[in-house]
Amino acid sequence: MNLTIRTTDKNEFFETENLTREAFWNLYKPGCDEHLALHQLRSGDCYVPGLDLVALLDGQIVGHVISTKAKVVDSDDEVYHEVLCLGPISAEPSLQGKGIGSQLMRQSIARAASLGFKSIILYGNPEYYKRFGFENAEKYTIATRDNQNYDPFMAIELYPGALNGITGRFYEDNLFFNNEADLEEFEKLFPAKEKGEPRIILPV
Repeated sequence: MNLTIRTTDKNEFFETENLTREAFWNLYKPGCDEHLALHQLRSGDCYVPGLDLVALLDGQIVGHVISTKAKVVDSDDEVYHEVLCLGPISAEPSLQGKGIGSQLMRQSIARAASLGFKSIILYGNPEYYKRFGFENAEKYTIATRDNQNYDPFMAIELYPGALNGITGRFYEDNLFFNNEADLEEFEKLFPAKEKGEPRIILPV
């Protein structure tokens, strides 16, 4: 698929938030909140405009990905290491499985490296993300904010040895999180959709 990938214009923000909503709707839970997380992330200090990317096919937006600043905090809660958190990443539902996400991922990794970041950390399907070089974050002695580790929690070094000496808990920006009242208000901006049973059940 011959895609054009570039940074997202501000006048495309709502379109990409709607694309994210379409891609995640009823995926992990009834409805979704990833589109609100995307909206919130763009308003914070964590936002990196050069890592807010769209994929276009024949001039139409068919995919989107964002990476934002995050941190790894050592066990003494004193030393903060800046890293990136990737996501959400979305593709037009009718075109999923055709390589849009893969092209966005490769561009995200290359651009993050060119900007001098050390690492990207994410939560995702290990079978999918390992093809891009991601490995379980436990390899780097990095745990989640609640000091857990599991297969979908993954990291990649953006240059050899980038994570040497960096250990601790990973904290994505708090703008990833939202409440039902904010989500309900945000939903008023979008066409009505019916909530249903999740298509993918996450392990407890």
